[in-house]
Amino acid sequence: MILITGANRGIGAALLAGYRAAGSPAQGTARHPAGDLLPLDVTAPASLAALARHLGGAPVSLLVCNAGTYPDRGERLDDGYAPALWAEGFATNVTGVFLTVQALLPNLRAAAGARIAIISSQMGSTSRAPGGSYIYRASKAAALNLGRNLATDLAREGISVGIYHPGWVRTDMGGAGAEISPDEAARGLIARFAALSPATTGCFETWDGRPHPF
Repeated sequence: MILITGANRGIGAALLAGYRAAGSPAQGTARHPAGDLLPLDVTAPASLAALARHLGGAPVSLLVCNAGTYPDRGERLDDGYAPALWAEGFATNVTGVFLTVQALLPNLRAAAGARIAIISSQMGSTSRAPGGSYIYRASKAAALNLGRNLATDLAREGISVGIYHPGWVRTDMGGAGAEISPDEAARGLIARFAALSPATTGCFETWDGRPHPF
């Protein structure tokens, strides 16, 4: 099974549709699910435990940690970035990723050669520092660091971890003026996930296959 968090819209929804169109067994989650999406709030341990119970021992061959938030859009350095926004950003973009992986480790271990894909962003690259969006940038940098360390610890179990910049995508988060559509991003990311292996674990790549500077 392929499991995608945050699959109710944007990139997550496009990934889910792409896998299903190809005939792959894929399931999505959402905080407020509709249709056949499973309920999941990645910031709530009880919600993660409920998802794990629902899945039982079902093998998860690919876990896509896509759920994310951008709470500090438009904040000003002089008087913005309230502590509550920092807590929200890190709870979803960092802690939520870790707790999701932790909760589903038995399912990943049940699948031979399982893979974990973490959707980060070029905004998390420490070599690119154009300023602003401090919470989002810091949380995506932390997600990148988290993925790199998970890759090290899970390599011995044959579980590969990749971290990805999905492109500047026309979603609620990316805005109408972004460069690519969710479907374009999804097609590229699906190819990247398929190429993820023990030889490439810990990679940070763009949606179209270019290594991204850390």
